[in-house]
Amino acid sequence: MGDAATATATQPPPSASPSFSYLAVFSNCPLVAAVLAFAIAQFIKVFTTWYKENRWDAKQLVGSGGMPSSHSATVTALAVAIGLQEGFSSSLFATAAIFASVVMYDAFGVRLHAGRQAEVLNQIVYELPSEHPLAETRPLRELIGHTPPQVFAGAVLGFAVAAFTGMMAGLGNSG
Repeated sequence: MGDAATATATQPPPSASPSFSYLAVFSNCPLVAAVLAFAIAQFIKVFTTWYKENRWDAKQLVGSGGMPSSHSATVTALAVAIGLQEGFSSSLFATAAIFASVVMYDAFGVRLHAGRQAEVLNQIVYELPSEHPLAETRPLRELIGHTPPQVFAGAVLGFAVAAFTGMMAGLGNSG
């Protein structure tokens, strides 16, 4: 009797072993919305650079800074899609909204000022005499933060992408 009870206790029930599919990730609306918003924002940066500077810059596809903020687009799309899926009164939405707020504040606060400091430091190094030990220092990246309009544009893009993705997934229709 003990052996039969032990044998059935060690075997998982049939429903405990779900089938696994790599394609299941595409049905995760918040994830799809966030990744899509990021990709669209990065793609738009190539065109805004071309419009402002009359040159194509493929580095914008992976770079930080610029219009619109891909960080803002990503976290806003994530938060809105979670709100549509789980409800805007859910704890998960609250967590995502606070996360989005922190990321967007950091983008136009800390990172913007760090980029401005990098500009000043690069200018100081540029003006050093050639015999100075720091004269050959590699320049710091200057475009690492966002202005408030860039953050706002990213948030609007993220909201639109999440709304579109949610509509395609049938979220937010409570009947």
